[in-house]
Amino acid sequence: MTSSSNAPQEPQKMHQDQLDALVRLHERFLYGRIGGRRALLRNTDISGLSLVKTDLRQADFSGCMMRNMDLSGANFQEAALYACDLTNANLNNTIFVRADLRGARIENANLENADLESADLRVGGTSSNNNYAAAQSVNFRGANLSGAKLIGSLANSADFSDALMTGAKVNNADLRGAKFEGADLSGVELDGCQMQGANMKSAIMTGIKLDAKALFGIDMSEAITDQNVGQTLSSTDQPLEQLVDNHNIWVQSAGAQGTRLNLSGYDLRELGSLKQQKLTAIHAENTKFFGMNLYKIEMQSAILDKSDFRRCDLEEADMRGASMKGVQMGHANLKNANFDPLLFGAKGAQQRFSPCHFDEAKLRYADFSGANLKSAVFKNADLSYANFSGANLKGADLSTAIITGANFDDANTDGSLFEEQSGGKAFSLGSLKDDD
Repeated sequence: MTSSSNAPQEPQKMHQDQLDALVRLHERFLYGRIGGRRALLRNTDISGLSLVKTDLRQADFSGCMMRNMDLSGANFQEAALYACDLTNANLNNTIFVRADLRGARIENANLENADLESADLRVGGTSSNNNYAAAQSVNFRGANLSGAKLIGSLANSADFSDALMTGAKVNNADLRGAKFEGADLSGVELDGCQMQGANMKSAIMTGIKLDAKALFGIDMSEAITDQNVGQTLSSTDQPLEQLVDNHNIWVQSAGAQGTRLNLSGYDLRELGSLKQQKLTAIHAENTKFFGMNLYKIEMQSAILDKSDFRRCDLEEADMRGASMKGVQMGHANLKNANFDPLLFGAKGAQQRFSPCHFDEAKLRYADFSGANLKSAVFKNADLSYANFSGANLKGADLSTAIITGANFDDANTDGSLFEEQSGGKAFSLGSLKDDD
């Protein structure tokens, strides 16, 4: 059966030497030299290639696949990047001044210190030749926009969910209907922005000055601001140091002495650090640890359900047997952390096996590289774009987890359960590899 003439065309693949030749011709065009030609590269796959520090002002890359490219320092001023896919691209210090980025996908990309002043970030429409996707909002989900300039940009309905926007300058931008759910907007400049209908649910909004008029019609439920969220440590009847000492006595005596530490509902951000603290078996449900230094912390067998660990440093933390149902760990550093199960009781029927539970957890863009996650349970957890490279996931249950864009390179997945793409059944990735 022949394909329809109206069917979308497959992008043609281009190699680096061909792309380099196109850039040279475009540079001759910019400077009015003989033989120069404007770069018109539509519906082409140039993923994984490099355009570092190239001058591509006024070029046309509409509909191109540009995933995983290194575009750092490139100049796309007034260029057309309509409906491009820039997922995972390096856009550090890249210039997009007055560029057309309508309908572009820039998910999980690095735009640190990028310049998008007056860029067009509105919804993109369908192309007449069907080469581009149907109308969609610009997608910055999970992108790093720290220090970026979006002054005067047209970003109504753009999706900045889970993006890192610390210190970005977004003054006088059109953000009507934009989505910032879970985004880190610490210190962002929003003066003069149009924000009607924006969604800032669960966003980090510390260091932001917004008047009541600007906040009208904005969903800020569960947002974290400069005000405490929950109880403060000043409300405890003893200093935290004494509470921790009493807790450790409780642990060492198996509950016979001391008192178990319960920090449920507390906002601990004022501490800044609990680095290398011994907090085995603490109770801390719905606790705000956001952005804290928790390097090598010991929280074995702790109850941490629904707590906020976004952007925390948990590298080499000992979290064995902990319950982390419903936690938020977006962009957290969990490198080489230990989430293995614990065994309790004597051998035999009385022995209890306690794996780590991440049921319903939001782990988007978290870095689990090299972590131990043997037999961990991820029921209905969101692991989108999380990094599990080199991790030990032997026997883990990811059968109902969202793993879109997650990196499992060199991970041990023997006996792990993933959702089968056809039929909805769970299967063992490890056993599948053995068959191969």
